[in-house]
Order: sequence, then structure tokens, then C-alpha cells
Amino acid sequence: MIFLLEKTIEINLLFDYYGELLTDKQQEAMKLYYYHDLSLAEISEKLEISRQGVYDHLHRGEDILRDYEQKIGLINRYNKFKKEIDNLIIEIDELDLTKTQKSDLKEKVNNLKNFL
Repeated sequence: MIFLLEKTIEINLLFDYYGELLTDKQQEAMKLYYYHDLSLAEISEKLEISRQGVYDHLHRGEDILRDYEQKIGLINRYNKFKKEIDNLIIEIDELDLTKTQKSDLKEKVNNLKNFL
């Protein structure tokens, strides 16, 4: 059960970044399956294709999304950037500055974080 949840989270994240690069049918199948939690039979009825067709769209879509991340790496870059910002906040706390100065710096760093 945990594996299924982890896979769902992974695919949703990949879809958020790269979903627009999939075909319309792949996008629709993935939205219905991962966001709306519909079964293959329900999706096949909505899309008017076979359950095997739905299965194929889902698995091809998943493979394509993972391939995009492997080649482009936007999620990996995002995670590295976020980690560096978190480390910067920790380093600000260790600086010999007034509370106001630290607060101002942290606010600026958090404003950068909001752009992610």
C-alpha cells in the first residue's frame, strides 16, 4: 500500500512538471487515474477506448514522464535549490547579526523560496 502511495505521489509530481508534454489522451487518462482515482474500466468508458488502451496510455505516460525528468531534471534541480535555501536560512541563524538583520535576511530568502 505504501508503494502505491509513493508511486502516486511520484507520478503526480512528474505530471505537474511535464504533463503538458504528453499526448491529450495520455494526459486525460493520467488525470482520471491519478487525480480522480477512477478505475481502468471507468476511464475506458469515459475515453471510449479499451481497458488495455487505458493501461497502455498510463504506462507509456509514466515512462515518458520519468524519461523527461531523467533528461531535463527540473524536479531534481528544484529539490537542490530548495535544500540550498533551507541551508542558507540555517546559516543566517549562525551569523553574528541583530535579530532584526537576521529577520530581514530570512524574509528575503523566503521571498526567493516563494518563487519556486
